[in-house]
Amino acid sequence: MAAPIVFSISSGKGGVGKTNISVNLAYALAKAGKRAVLLDGDMGLGNVDILLGINPPCNLLHLLNGEKKLEEIIYPTEFGFSILPAASGVPEMVTLSEGQKLELLDAFEPLEDKIDYLIVDTGAGIHDQVIYFNLAVSKRIIILTPEPTSLTDGYALIKVLKNRHKINHFEVIVNMAPTPEVGKQTFKKLYLACDKFLDGISLNLLGSISADKKVRTYVQQQRPYLEDQNLKASQDLSQIAAQILTWPKTREVDGNIKFFWKKLLFQET
Repeated sequence: MAAPIVFSISSGKGGVGKTNISVNLAYALAKAGKRAVLLDGDMGLGNVDILLGINPPCNLLHLLNGEKKLEEIIYPTEFGFSILPAASGVPEMVTLSEGQKLELLDAFEPLEDKIDYLIVDTGAGIHDQVIYFNLAVSKRIIILTPEPTSLTDGYALIKVLKNRHKINHFEVIVNMAPTPEVGKQTFKKLYLACDKFLDGISLNLLGSISADKKVRTYVQQQRPYLEDQNLKASQDLSQIAAQILTWPKTREVDGNIKFFWKKLLFQET
């Protein structure tokens, strides 16, 4: 059986709609009949629950403390995908004893055959927590907007992952693009900067998502905007999800859930 695909969604700065994209991509994958779990990896500032108007009673801290089992932590939503709340903090996880880490790995093993996609919504910036998650996943999506600061900070995140950790390949989504042309131009600016200063880097534009005032209405209603397929943003995101669905699954060990947690927990700080 092919292993689940584990991918992160990150950004160089906040306010670019990263978590909203994570939620809607999880919804799109679920609508396509896939078993998707969204890990809220923005430690301390996670807002997946806020975007969905939910209040999961348990999080990873309960698993780490031995209070709950994994199946008691995963929170199903009405939209067909589940949430894995992570309120503990990666620094706490990486300082666990080796025995605790091994127990945590064993706890996640049953998840391997029960999901198709694990989406890791990281925090913004180049903090250790963001880096930890991006080192552990098999694919990485960087969210940009046409704003210059978004480009600069997105480049900074890619630079850290490339120069310090030898990560060479990134997927890119340009959010809040006034037109598709602006989305392509934004990506091109990032591509040219990476091509000039980062040797061997590979960037792929998954697509751009149109700026749409109605998206804000759905955020206020705490529902995925993908519910309204008439929105241009929904159509754009659906096309991006369709590309993700074509990503080949692997039988290799580095594609599975347990290996993701092994890399996350046992990497050196």
